[in-house]
Amino acid sequence: MTMLKPTRREFLKLSGFTLGAITTQAFMPFFGFETEQKSNLLARVGTGSVSVHSQPNDKSTILYQRYRDEIINIYAEVVSEFGPGYNPLWYRVWGGYVHSGYLQRVEINYNSIKNKIPEEGVLGEITVPFTQTMRDRSFLGWDPVYRLYYQSTHWVMGLDEGPDKEPWYRLKDELLNVDYHVPASHVRIIPLEELTPLSTDVEPHLKRIEVSIAYQNLKAFEGENVVFETKIASGVPMRNPDPTLIPTDTPKGTFYVQSKLPSKHMGDGNLTSDIFAYELPGVPWTSFFEPVTGVAFHGTYWHHNFGIRMSRGCINMKIEEAKWLFRWCTPVTNGDKIESRGLGTKVIVI
Repeated sequence: MTMLKPTRREFLKLSGFTLGAITTQAFMPFFGFETEQKSNLLARVGTGSVSVHSQPNDKSTILYQRYRDEIINIYAEVVSEFGPGYNPLWYRVWGGYVHSGYLQRVEINYNSIKNKIPEEGVLGEITVPFTQTMRDRSFLGWDPVYRLYYQSTHWVMGLDEGPDKEPWYRLKDELLNVDYHVPASHVRIIPLEELTPLSTDVEPHLKRIEVSIAYQNLKAFEGENVVFETKIASGVPMRNPDPTLIPTDTPKGTFYVQSKLPSKHMGDGNLTSDIFAYELPGVPWTSFFEPVTGVAFHGTYWHHNFGIRMSRGCINMKIEEAKWLFRWCTPVTNGDKIESRGLGTKVIVI
């Protein structure tokens, strides 16, 4: 009988589902020795695989592959004359060069643990490249669920003893209304003063956001003054539009920000440990402006390709820039609620 070798995807899925049956060290990722953990010259592979090229040029020889969630040491940043034009940034890595588009720059920072969590919860941010969450199924034991990524945000509802007898935060999934746990040292509790609204002295009707699909950029205005401008990644239209499916291109028109969530679970809505499933728990700094299909500005931790269409309809932004927009636009929120609603800042998409 011939035994087939599992694919990398099947192996990773199998590894995830069997975590509960092996040692507790299996779900505590190892990110290197203590002397390496303060480096910010690290990147996580955010897609199935990326190619390491001999030169910072996608036409050059492919030397080998790096795979989903591998952590790569970066030796230098290179702005390549060979592009691509929308994002010419490459990284020099061991043995060659990798384009930055599907790499997430990460750090490794462990945090002091908050022993008292208010009943209404607090917002937390993942500060390691990734971390494995577990769900307590009582007498059935602990099962792995989502893998959470650097700079994703989550609602911390309590502090409990985890499967390794160490402190784990209890997180609330606002989409599925379920709880699961994460190692507490991997989460930074975000202080409220970090989320205070911006430009509150400006009359709300003087604020507006303009998005150009053609140029893949966003501008924020106060009156006629541009106070912020950046590249974005909007929705990729369907090749064969199907009226029974939700369109994936970003709609054009005039809208208003109506709902803001500092943490949002996007995706199919399945509770799973499959890292390849379309599940994006903890999408940070979401500001919804189109209510029919649910289109929002939000931070993006799974790619770094800004200046080209990449999304399923939303406006993908760099995380720190989405956070600025979240704080600046209305409805006003202090970031202390799961959701804040109201007729807010005008959004013009052309």
